[in-house]
Amino acid sequence: MTIALSRSDYDLLWQQANQLLPLSEQADCAATRSPGYAENISHVPQRLGKGYIQNIQWNGIQLRLFNYQFHDDVLVQEPVPDAVSTCRELGFNLSGNLGDKRTGESFIEWGDDDDDEACTWVTYANAPVLKVDIHLENAEVLCQPIDASLKALPMDVRQSLEDGDGQWLDEVNVITPAMRAALEQMLQCPFQGSTKQMYLESKCLELIALKLEQIQQRTRPAKKAGLLNPDDVERIQIARDILLENAQNPPTLVALARQVSLNDYKLKVGFRQVFGTTVFGYLHRYRMEQAHRLLTEQRMNVKEVAQAVGYANQSRFASAFRKQFGLNPKTYLLSKRSV
Repeated sequence: MTIALSRSDYDLLWQQANQLLPLSEQADCAATRSPGYAENISHVPQRLGKGYIQNIQWNGIQLRLFNYQFHDDVLVQEPVPDAVSTCRELGFNLSGNLGDKRTGESFIEWGDDDDDEACTWVTYANAPVLKVDIHLENAEVLCQPIDASLKALPMDVRQSLEDGDGQWLDEVNVITPAMRAALEQMLQCPFQGSTKQMYLESKCLELIALKLEQIQQRTRPAKKAGLLNPDDVERIQIARDILLENAQNPPTLVALARQVSLNDYKLKVGFRQVFGTTVFGYLHRYRMEQAHRLLTEQRMNVKEVAQAVGYANQSRFASAFRKQFGLNPKTYLLSKRSV
């Protein structure tokens, strides 16, 4: 079943659900506020599902933590914007497809969005939404604390972030292991009060720096001359698609190179140049991200997940998962079931 709502009706459902919170919960929300700092939780309307969105604001930063699941697919119809909107957002989709972002994706949207068309976004019921968004009030909030990271970026990207001249920057990539570690620490923050504020601010800055480093790595290959022409790059991207389509039983490097009419050396060197890692390093990261998603969805046990991502040996899968995420897959699955 799909629930279709206009944006105004969707917002109204959330407003009504959170006006009816028990007084004790409302008091708890108010109690967390201090000068320059605000924190509150909006609970999902019972008609739609269960879970919450937590909003935390301080010093020009708005942190939004999404943790919920809908009963049905929810389709929200956005009206035509009546004005140009300014967006300064970094987001990290740990789980769930929300809007046009998918599980395992990180993104940055920055600048003036002059889109003048109505749109529709959908949140699917088959996966819980676990997402972290960082909204920044202005460019100075970004630029001052991480000036060194900005200087390493290509000039056009840096100008988009610094100048605020309306140039639109939209970049989507994967959540890296380093990003995931920072996100998990943020979501499991053990502190309260001013210590919590300092801890979350440090994690936000860490995630921003990691995202900018990812942009830098992605744009770096374009500066390297001579080895790859546009046709080579296209063949390498096709090789990546073939690799992921056959992730459970991947071809050898030589066989993959033959499928895209490259020699294995050019594929090996070119793949690292385009994607910043080796062919099978990329495959390993993809497998681990898929495994993490499947465990988060809690529809399979560890053995089934291992087989689904191409591991015949469960102990090897557990070792690879532990090395990537810092804990055993069984421990991770049990932690999700206890939430």
